[in-house]
Amino acid sequence: MARVQLENVRKVYENGVEAVRRATFNVDDGEFVVFVGPSGCGKTTLLRMIAGLEEVTEGTLTIGERVVNDVPPMDRDVAMVFQNYALYPHMSVYDNMAFGLKRRKQPKDEINRRVRDAAAILGIEGILDRKPKELSGGQRQRVAVGRAIVRQPQVFLFDEPLSNLDAKLRVQTRTEISKLHRHLRATMIYVTHDQVEAMTMGDRIVVLEDGEIQQVDTPLNLYNHPVNRFVASFIGSPAMNLFEGALEPNGAGLSFRAAADAFTVPLPDALAAPLIAGASVTLGIRPEAIRVADGPDAAASRWQLDVVEPMGSEVVLYVHNGPHHAVARVEPQALPEPGESVDLALDVRRLYVFDRTSGAALNLPAAPSVPVGLAAPGPGSA
Repeated sequence: MARVQLENVRKVYENGVEAVRRATFNVDDGEFVVFVGPSGCGKTTLLRMIAGLEEVTEGTLTIGERVVNDVPPMDRDVAMVFQNYALYPHMSVYDNMAFGLKRRKQPKDEINRRVRDAAAILGIEGILDRKPKELSGGQRQRVAVGRAIVRQPQVFLFDEPLSNLDAKLRVQTRTEISKLHRHLRATMIYVTHDQVEAMTMGDRIVVLEDGEIQQVDTPLNLYNHPVNRFVASFIGSPAMNLFEGALEPNGAGLSFRAAADAFTVPLPDALAAPLIAGASVTLGIRPEAIRVADGPDAAASRWQLDVVEPMGSEVVLYVHNGPHHAVARVEPQALPEPGESVDLALDVRRLYVFDRTSGAALNLPAAPSVPVGLAAPGPGSA
């Protein structure tokens, strides 16, 4: 396996569109890194540059100890799993998996060993004689992954490989890919627009927007310590609630007053310390840091219920207060009907404040929110 290093890598097309802007980061040997972001953010372009399917306009791309900017795709020793599987319909599963090795004129016994070893790893030994049309979507995906495994490349590249699968199969297959990574201890780079896939699969995640890297970090550090408003809103499901407003004096401290005077939230001293009264800001809070108020609370305000979604272990509330809309995840309990009002309290220890203009994080919560069942992370790294 190998380390992948990008230094100031850019991609500019002939029409002047800059698809990737000076990307700089490393993928360590044996690491599973996920590129995530909305459509058009440059994540697939970045992956295709690593594969050699797109030229690097500027910067340096290194795989292992070799700069590969001008190295053809077939000589980079990488294997790519595509979104559409790209299986040959007239070939059996065995022949699809063996095709690349045959082109490289590997010995027959070596081809047979590698194909059957990969089939055993993926649990597809019983379908080696079938044609792709006889397979389910999940089986086709495993064949595509198997074709990559037999290559024994330095780096595995995955381009949204689960997007054609139904929801249940996506969950199953992403688990299989994670197990495969642990089994092979391989360097893997995975592209997805689904932040749940990114959070559950990656050792680290590269978050992109408009061709620019916003943050590179572990899943939990991205969740708990977003460096800006975009990362905060993109990572997490349901997404972080964001409210526009301003900071105002509150005795010796500060409060956040939402636009249209919809509600006011007093900020703890530790949270307010780096902030300035009068600043226009965006206040952020995760849905699970909002609760139904059970008594007087300075951080509570009245909201109108729009939708109530019972989920068994929790209830998801969609609410609004003047121009502000929010989502809350609360414990199962008796609630008013949609259209009625409910008092909601924000956990002031778990608030985020972002600069209204730049979107940069102005503080981090004193007690960062941690999803249930997950341990708190160490310090983040941007």
